[in-house]
Amino acid sequence: MTDFKSLAQAAESAMRDVFEDTPLQRNEHLSAKYDADIWLKREDLSPVRSYKLRGAFNAMRKVVAEQRKFVCASAGNHAQGVAYMCRHFDVHGVIFMPVTTPQQKIQKTQIFGGENIEIRLIGDYFDDCLRAAQAYCSDEGAHFLSPFDDEDVIEGQASVAVEIEKQLGRAPDHIVLPVGGGGLSSGVISYFDTACHFSLVEPLGGACLWAALIAGKPVKLDKVDTFADGAAVGQIGAKTFARLKGVGLANVLRIPEDRICTTMLDMLNVEGIVLEPAGALAVDALKDLGQAIRGRTVVCVSSGGNFDFERLPEVKERAQRFMGVKKYLILRMPQRPGALKEFLNFLGPEDDITRFEYLKKSARNFGSILIGIETKSPEQFDGFFMRLEQAGFTYSDITNDDLLSQFVI
Repeated sequence: MTDFKSLAQAAESAMRDVFEDTPLQRNEHLSAKYDADIWLKREDLSPVRSYKLRGAFNAMRKVVAEQRKFVCASAGNHAQGVAYMCRHFDVHGVIFMPVTTPQQKIQKTQIFGGENIEIRLIGDYFDDCLRAAQAYCSDEGAHFLSPFDDEDVIEGQASVAVEIEKQLGRAPDHIVLPVGGGGLSSGVISYFDTACHFSLVEPLGGACLWAALIAGKPVKLDKVDTFADGAAVGQIGAKTFARLKGVGLANVLRIPEDRICTTMLDMLNVEGIVLEPAGALAVDALKDLGQAIRGRTVVCVSSGGNFDFERLPEVKERAQRFMGVKKYLILRMPQRPGALKEFLNFLGPEDDITRFEYLKKSARNFGSILIGIETKSPEQFDGFFMRLEQAGFTYSDITNDDLLSQFVI
């Protein structure tokens, strides 16, 4: 690992000609909450609001003397990092993105790359544009920039560890890292080796490292939840897994996507820090570490802050549902005078109706209501449901029915 450390240090040194190091900040709120010395490595404050430009820079600087055309496939942070570096090195970049990529991400990528890049929208899914990008490289002799499964990219991402060591003056006791394809986590772990303890965090709907550790090799997930898109990867890289295969399942945490939303809101409301879902993974994982980090120096890598505020209502909705303070019901309402008023009397003083749809059919004795209710604490619903049942009202709680929720919520 000595050679790897030297390479990572050289990469970090070269980066200082392009962008400043990202701050390592002690967080008083989290330190008090978890009775530990909590620091945030603010990769969300890089020029492209994620760590991805590190790997792009290092991979490009190794070949830029011979290669002037670069290609990547990405719908997010990797595309922006590559675009930024194409402009810096004054080379041509072709960035393949799915047709379904939000316009905001397309515009930001174009801004970072300027006249040095062209964006091609191909296919509805990432796999479609990945195949197109790789085919283009074969036809045009361009250099493909992998988002994570490349030794030069891994080496570049390890510069995060180099900066942490410099800024803290030593290796921390514990580092918490998000995992997508494994570029950042494999780089940081390879750099620190046995100098500290690691916790690796994945979104529950994209736990490709967890699956690979169980199988003993990278495997493709049958389904991926793309909410935490910065870490929602269907299969971990072969090169990154070679560096991560010894971490052990006990050091890998899987976080439900809805719970990540509670941390995003907490960091925004309390600290004024804007994190994307993947960027909040490491901070959210502190909830599961508990006694393991008490009294210790812990660094959480906030990996990205590319968050579209148009998604904020969805984040709040998912957080409330996870905390149990918002529920959706389908209620059978008797079609008789006074039934609606009777139902409303079941609500408590802190209960608020946020959604109400009633379809009355005169040929039936009962009508169906879709109702959303928000309250101050989950316990409020216990009394509400008891009053409904005592009055003979029939209802179905569809709050956590993902399939049904897609259509009616």
